[in-house]
Amino acid sequence: MSPKAEYRALSRPECVAILARNRVGRLAYAFKDKVDIEPIGYVWDDDTLFFRTAPGFKLETLQHSPWVAFEVDEIEGPFQWASVVVKGTVYFLRSSGTEFDLATWERGRAALRRADPTVGTPRDQASDRTNLFRIHVDEITGRAAGSAGA
Repeated sequence: MSPKAEYRALSRPECVAILARNRVGRLAYAFKDKVDIEPIGYVWDDDTLFFRTAPGFKLETLQHSPWVAFEVDEIEGPFQWASVVVKGTVYFLRSSGTEFDLATWERGRAALRRADPTVGTPRDQASDRTNLFRIHVDEITGRAAGSAGA
């Protein structure tokens, strides 16, 4: 007989470790009567999620309705997985404006470049993704499944 699956909540350090070692998750957002969820690349940097995106519906929606959920999963099998959900608010980064605006934009760009050194260079494979944003993390939760005794 196979061991019974056990489910548990992840601690904040476990959630952060999962966010730090992955680069793609799903961003969920809503506007009026439309809910959407899309895969998106990201970087976790010192309690902040940084992203970049191209102009389009997602960008327009987030500018009007910035409350989001973001999910990352690590899946080995139906009863061997971990999932982290971050809830927060989107803030767009600007390369001009206040000292804080510029510092946050530089921090976000540097974080994205650590994950992909071509960001913002002529070799950038996603050069249309010129809009940088971050999620202010309000809540992080996580769940995991595993076999008893594993």
